[in-house]
Amino acid sequence: MLKAFYRRNLPHLQRDNKPHFLTFCTHLRWTLPEPARDLALECCLHDNDQKIRVHAVAVVPDHVHLIFTPLVNEQAAEIYALGEIMDAIKGASAHKINRKLGRTGKVRQTGSFDRVLRSSEKLDEKIQYIFENPVRKGLVSASEDYRWLWYRERENP
Repeated sequence: MLKAFYRRNLPHLQRDNKPHFLTFCTHLRWTLPEPARDLALECCLHDNDQKIRVHAVAVVPDHVHLIFTPLVNEQAAEIYALGEIMDAIKGASAHKINRKLGRTGKVRQTGSFDRVLRSSEKLDEKIQYIFENPVRKGLVSASEDYRWLWYRERENP
């Protein structure tokens, strides 16, 4: 099933049983300090295997890349909505980051960029993109050395 919802002027499409690649940025491209990146990663993984199946996450200083597949809400008998998922991740991380850093104000830009991945090749391609992001940004020389990178090991069929 294909669902669409709208925030501001950007259309966001959701496809049942398909991985979604999302990117969201900090407000005014603010650089998150290390403790804030820890919290952002924790919030991205909070609902893993409950509301979403996370495939990969990279929290870089001013943005987050996240690939996940929304799961079925058994009580409502439908797939969890992309808007609900993103509001939970972004809202919880902003609240926790502000509390941890003793600050107030916006942490994240409103909205996000998202794309439905249509094949396993696209999924592998986007996971590789996420792995390489900290290296491309000059944060580490090898992706396995980056602390704010998480991925799900591929299961055997």
